[in-house]
Amino acid sequence: MKPYTNSNDVLNDAVALRKRAARDGYLFFTDLVDLAALRALRGRFEEILARHQWIDEGTAASDLLTTKEAVVEGMPEFIPVLEDFQRLEEFHAFAHDPGVLGMLGRLFGDTVLAHPRNIGRIVFPTTPTTPPHQDYVHIQGTPDVWTAWIPLGDCPRALGGIQVLAGSHRVGVYPVQRMSGAGGVGVPTDGLPGDWVAGDFTAGDALFFHSETIHEGLPNTTSDRFRLSVDYRYQAVSKPVTEASLLPHFNRFGWDWVYEGWQSADLQYYWREFDLELAPFTRDVYRFVEDGAAGPEHPPE
Repeated sequence: MKPYTNSNDVLNDAVALRKRAARDGYLFFTDLVDLAALRALRGRFEEILARHQWIDEGTAASDLLTTKEAVVEGMPEFIPVLEDFQRLEEFHAFAHDPGVLGMLGRLFGDTVLAHPRNIGRIVFPTTPTTPPHQDYVHIQGTPDVWTAWIPLGDCPRALGGIQVLAGSHRVGVYPVQRMSGAGGVGVPTDGLPGDWVAGDFTAGDALFFHSETIHEGLPNTTSDRFRLSVDYRYQAVSKPVTEASLLPHFNRFGWDWVYEGWQSADLQYYWREFDLELAPFTRDVYRFVEDGAAGPEHPPE
């Protein structure tokens, strides 16, 4: 496995930035996001985990120590924690980090639409990872959606992270098969061209990847520490977007409920300012290997 290519050298050069994105399908930056905002958001997650007694009693919440039986997305025990962090104003505001939006504005050459369907990841030790997959089948709208994966603190390889199959976005949408882990489907990667890349993260680093780039969660191999991260998704405002991308993650609750208690209305329903082209979400892009799908195809925009 090779290390990420650090793209800080092209951060402020739109032409070079787009060239590297087209080549690799991912962009990795160090010291990109606001550290004060990141630490404040991490602190709110720590409070939630301590309140729900997921943090080991007698330990500092900031150490994120746990020997509790693992809870994963989809389990009933995860829902109260999901509801708590989905209502955090800081969680949604962090998606609008100036360093992130500035880079993406240069990459897109257009106004950036941050999808409001934001995702928080709380990964227990030794839990199943997300299988190799492409985000497009879950997001749709336009293939030119980019995901930002940002750990809420230092994330050495022992805590896991994300590995990316560099260049895999250039082929299109691959057939999938049913796999365990978040999403429930994945791309069989044996024999596919390209290099897997991964690396350590320091607080403030951020990884971005195209919706057709194959990527995979790496296992948290520690025995007793949580990994916290956030997923935010972005596209050019002129591209089509599905209605599902404008709803809260899992669509278990409405935005009015999420916004209760917020100190500011500035980021409430912000996407309504734009004349967005809404696209249908279709199951047709889920082409299963066992159903005879022979190879990748590029989805229409």
